[in-house]
Amino acid sequence: MSERSERILIVDDEAGIRSTLAGILEDEGYAVEAVGTAAEATGRLGAAGFDAVLLDLWLPDRDGLELLSELRDQPVIVISGHASVDTAVKATRLGAYDFLEKPLSLSRVVVTVQNALERGRLARELRQLSDRLERAEPLLGGSPRMQRLKAELGTAARSESRILILGENGTGKELVARQIHRLSGRSQGPFVEVNCAAIPEDLIESELFGHVRGAFTGAVGDRPGRFEQADSGTLFLDEIADMSLKTQARVLRVLQEQRFERVGGTSPIRVDVRVLAATNKDLEEEIRQGRFREDLYFRLAVIPLRVPPLRERAEDVPVLVAHFVALFAYELKQRAKAVDRDAMKLLADYSWPGNVRELRNLVERMMIMVPGATIGAADLSAAIRDGAGGGGAWAAGAAAAAGERALWDADYASLREARGAFEKHFIERKLAELDGNVSRTAQVLGLERSNLYRKMRAYGIEIERAERVERVERNGAAGGAAAGGAGEPPHL
Repeated sequence: MSERSERILIVDDEAGIRSTLAGILEDEGYAVEAVGTAAEATGRLGAAGFDAVLLDLWLPDRDGLELLSELRDQPVIVISGHASVDTAVKATRLGAYDFLEKPLSLSRVVVTVQNALERGRLARELRQLSDRLERAEPLLGGSPRMQRLKAELGTAARSESRILILGENGTGKELVARQIHRLSGRSQGPFVEVNCAAIPEDLIESELFGHVRGAFTGAVGDRPGRFEQADSGTLFLDEIADMSLKTQARVLRVLQEQRFERVGGTSPIRVDVRVLAATNKDLEEEIRQGRFREDLYFRLAVIPLRVPPLRERAEDVPVLVAHFVALFAYELKQRAKAVDRDAMKLLADYSWPGNVRELRNLVERMMIMVPGATIGAADLSAAIRDGAGGGGAWAAGAAAAAGERALWDADYASLREARGAFEKHFIERKLAELDGNVSRTAQVLGLERSNLYRKMRAYGIEIERAERVERVERNGAAGGAAAGGAGEPPHL
């Protein structure tokens, strides 16, 4: 069998298992090393890179879960003969790729290793692609607003001051943060991102500051937090307004003192970190409502930067479209599609309530779904075709945003009432996107057509217009078939 380039480390205290696993994997062409203790494993991992690790949880000198919590650069397959469901869950939460029980099925070991290595290869390719994209111009567009942002960003990046990045969802606040790091004197240090809205309240302090073994249930070993990981580099706190007041107070203390203790620990840890923060909320209003600390705001907003929404820089839309077409052509391994003049005008005139993220998703969908080599106006969704047109587009986007806010801000008497309001809103929105076509809406929602009709009647959603739309479309389709026409391409 031909020699493979992948290297595998086996960590198990039983010599017989080490020998058997090494033999079977070497027969598959892998380069294998085997050790019997956690100390040996740490030494080998530090001295050489491995593409995958087979790790026994019962080691003579250390708990295998502790070692697992420190492994981040390669997929780890956990093996154990004394495991419980609880142990398997902990291993998965700590990042294990898979969990195999002893006695081992050697055929399953081989398949699992192959899958883990493939996952590792895909992760490396993704990192390489991300690196290439980061080295390219990250903030695309030459509109006056973008030129001003780039100038402000370049000046601010060269300082050591904290920066607060403001902007709507999907505008590219993370890209701005990465560009600040890249242009700063800390560019050779780590860039560490924390999405404060995505981490549960009971875990965010551990995530930020780390924890010591035994600090809470599941803390099987010491673990550094994001502040430590960002030492000598940049820490980006995204969605900072979603952080609780308790955590805000602790972050404020760290910013003031540049030191902290891990959760459950007593030893102070000093770090040298530049903090960038971002939010899509009005922090001054959050302060007035008592949801954000004013002193933390002033600590973070030494230099405020506002990222403009896409509707305020419509002249950048063609540049962004061309960029995303090229990106998805590369990812999908297909030729780039052209976008005709009429379609580009509609895209430039649309209000883009979801900003650049919405545009990116649309281009990806068109690259996949449009069968021809050119994307035309007919390939765009009805929302874009009808919503484009200058001020009307912004009004439609603002009305939709206001409707979303009203939905979430309403005072519901029960969870059932809230769920019903959301379901009604979601169905109405999907019907609008699909021009009132019930059959297509039911297909998108994964419902039977009759079930969707029942829900529409229950929520008081107009049915007569939807039925009229379907009759017109059926008649049009029948006429097109009789004439031998191919019909319109699918609307996206």
